[in-house]
Amino acid sequence: MASRVLLRPAAAAAASARPAPKCALVSPRSVAGTAPPALPACAPSSRLVRSFASSILTTPTPSSDSVIYSYANSLGNTPATRVTKLPNGFTIATESNTNYQTATVGVWINAGSRLENVKNNGTAHFVEHMAFKGTKTRTQAQLETQIENIGGHLTAYTSREQTAYYAKTLSSDANTVVEILSDILQRSNFSEDAIDRQRDLILREVEMLDKQKEEVVFDHLHASAFQGNSLGLTTLGPAENIKNITRADIVQFVEANYTPERMVLAAAGGVDHDALVKLAESHFGSLKPAATKPKLQKPTFIGSDLRARYDDHPTAHLAFAVEGVSWTNPDYWPLLVAQSVIGSWERGLGTSHLSNKLIGNLTKYDLANSFVAFNASYSDTGLFGIYAVSENRMHLDDLTHYIQQEWHRLCMSVTEAEVFRAKNQLKTSLLQSLNSSTSVAEDIGRQFLVYGKRLTPWEIDGLIESVTAQDVMRVATKYIYDKEVCVVGYGPVESLQDYSRIRSAMSPIYY
Repeated sequence: MASRVLLRPAAAAAASARPAPKCALVSPRSVAGTAPPALPACAPSSRLVRSFASSILTTPTPSSDSVIYSYANSLGNTPATRVTKLPNGFTIATESNTNYQTATVGVWINAGSRLENVKNNGTAHFVEHMAFKGTKTRTQAQLETQIENIGGHLTAYTSREQTAYYAKTLSSDANTVVEILSDILQRSNFSEDAIDRQRDLILREVEMLDKQKEEVVFDHLHASAFQGNSLGLTTLGPAENIKNITRADIVQFVEANYTPERMVLAAAGGVDHDALVKLAESHFGSLKPAATKPKLQKPTFIGSDLRARYDDHPTAHLAFAVEGVSWTNPDYWPLLVAQSVIGSWERGLGTSHLSNKLIGNLTKYDLANSFVAFNASYSDTGLFGIYAVSENRMHLDDLTHYIQQEWHRLCMSVTEAEVFRAKNQLKTSLLQSLNSSTSVAEDIGRQFLVYGKRLTPWEIDGLIESVTAQDVMRVATKYIYDKEVCVVGYGPVESLQDYSRIRSAMSPIYY
């Protein structure tokens, strides 16, 4: 069902007197990008009532004749995202901005640690490291020199469901970047010497990551909540696996998962879409699609308790999570607003957040150093929860009580004022995250892997704006109240109450 824009009679006349915004839609799968500065505010009599469908995948950009207020104009006056798909399934998606003299070009791949198993866990991340260590046509030194000569910055990352390789460079050198990306993704040597060198480097990376307690806690959270499923595996993999990964493992992973239908060439900034399409045809057009598509098993969320007690650690790290939703679930957006209602806080920020009840309680009784609400989504499930750090080790039970109390308040008594603030904060953070060609290119690549299209700023604004306090309470009741909870404690967690008490408090009886 498509979205509709409805105008009151008083607003219709004002709409006809205003210049229409330039909302470009290049193809059925093309969408707009970042928002420019807002135009002057419209007349007070103008009101816009929008009805959005529950599906976020089939909502087109509204007609420019119906858009009459300045914020909508700013969302509409954005560069278009052009999309082309090659016969082998390889996708090219770009957002061109002639004001940019630089560009970010990269390949986003629908492959991560979730496509591994217990035995080869860590291979996807190992492949990422090996990509820059020489190909059949370039040595590592030649590759690094060529990137330096064009003033480029080549980088990569691996997550549980995606891997990305991208570079930022001058617009005139975008074609060189495409050729280099093609070379490292299709013709890497994976020499035994380079594998051994990277093995030591990755083991040091694992040691460094173990010192970042937030990362450790979230790895434990996934492992505990998604037991027996590849989503619970870490991205880097255990040290024992890293020591034993072979060249054959790396080659097998690349051949099985680096296929054209799982790839998106995303570019933003001073780029020419048609030129990039020709380059993609030349460098990626010969890739053959996979014969079979990997089938992911939907994980079962397991209410569980994992504690790593270290009494000599200065702070306790706690994470509480319930099962969330996937990116494409209609409840994703109300849960995102619910996350924003809870928000985040650090002690150094003081007590200025008087509207946030959880902050008020934690600061009043000095129960935490910081906390942050999170809503981590994947292709078929998610985690919704709160991560907190506290040096008040003897009152972790009180900290847990107030966190669960805030969850229950989401279910029963969220106000429209809170939701209004949360939606504005959410829209601001989402739009501010698209302030560079690199962030726009990443947004394009990730959204095409997740949705098969890119959501326009107009669509994102509408999906957030359509959420009401009733929606927040509905999804909170659906996903939080009396639901299984996963608890992780790290550090001096002696005073953290036992799991049965925490689970029973998920369904309190109020008189």
